[in-house]
Amino acid sequence: MKRKAISLLSGGLDSVLATKIVLSQGIEVVGLHFTSPFSSKREKERGLQAVRSSEELGIKLIIKEKESDYIDIIKKPRYGYGKNMNPCIDCRIYMLKKTKDIMEEEDAGFVITGEVLGQRPMSQRRDTINIIERESGLAGLILRPLSAMLFPPSMPEKEGIVDRSRLFDITGRSRAIQYELASKFKLSEFGCPGGGCLLTDPIFSRKLKDLFQHDTSFTMDDIVLLSIGRHFRLNEKIKVIVGRNKAENDMLCSLDKDAYSLVLPLGFTGPMALIKGNPDESDLDIIGNIIAYFSKYPNDTIDIEIRDKKTRVFTAKKRLLDLDMIKI
Repeated sequence: MKRKAISLLSGGLDSVLATKIVLSQGIEVVGLHFTSPFSSKREKERGLQAVRSSEELGIKLIIKEKESDYIDIIKKPRYGYGKNMNPCIDCRIYMLKKTKDIMEEEDAGFVITGEVLGQRPMSQRRDTINIIERESGLAGLILRPLSAMLFPPSMPEKEGIVDRSRLFDITGRSRAIQYELASKFKLSEFGCPGGGCLLTDPIFSRKLKDLFQHDTSFTMDDIVLLSIGRHFRLNEKIKVIVGRNKAENDMLCSLDKDAYSLVLPLGFTGPMALIKGNPDESDLDIIGNIIAYFSKYPNDTIDIEIRDKKTRVFTAKKRLLDLDMIKI
């Protein structure tokens, strides 16, 4: 077996420690980080923690995007959902299968994960860990340095590549031991617990369910838009996304493509909006009122500019809306 490993490096404390423990045994490690439109808001704002973690660890980092086949897993996970729309068991299997391909490319012998037995209620139970390992095609090749002493020896331990006596038997949700280890190893570049995949967020998950239900031909742009703005479902065919600030207005403008119509307030200051679908006059009337509502517009009529294949102006009559009835 090669004295080289691929470490699934999320940038969280556990994955950083697991990597460091193996590095401390003089083994070459390459980090592997998976990104997707479902990455946490914090990661999107601050950049990838895994990049900063890999720099502190002094290792090469490979960044891979979860591909369109991952969407199929979210739609119908074989092992069900964890919190909200998170297919946590299927997600682990998916990443490890992709990791197996990277192992061949990097000529690595085994995989490192930061899993801790009993830390997560669904994906880190003993039975599900065994399922994940079996289904990934990596049976015996996954080393979990933080909980290794609670499992049968992996192949790198059996072959003497990894010294099992220098591994740990951590279990449960407390991270007290992990923080002690981080201090011992003088590590500071790791993310806070609960950074949060967006699939665990109830609001994002509700928007994603709506997308799956109403749009059979959605694109990755539609998924990116789920984390931007306020979303309203006018009917089966029409969805509206309204910017909450200048940054979101700018993002809506950048995503203005053939599949969407961009709507701007005309003659007053207010949010921009994107429409998915082909709105009729009654839809435009509602959209004008939504924009006016968030701009506190005082007049009786509202002018909006719609930009799709051509630019046109529509005048809506101001009226009261029950936004809770249409908000996603």
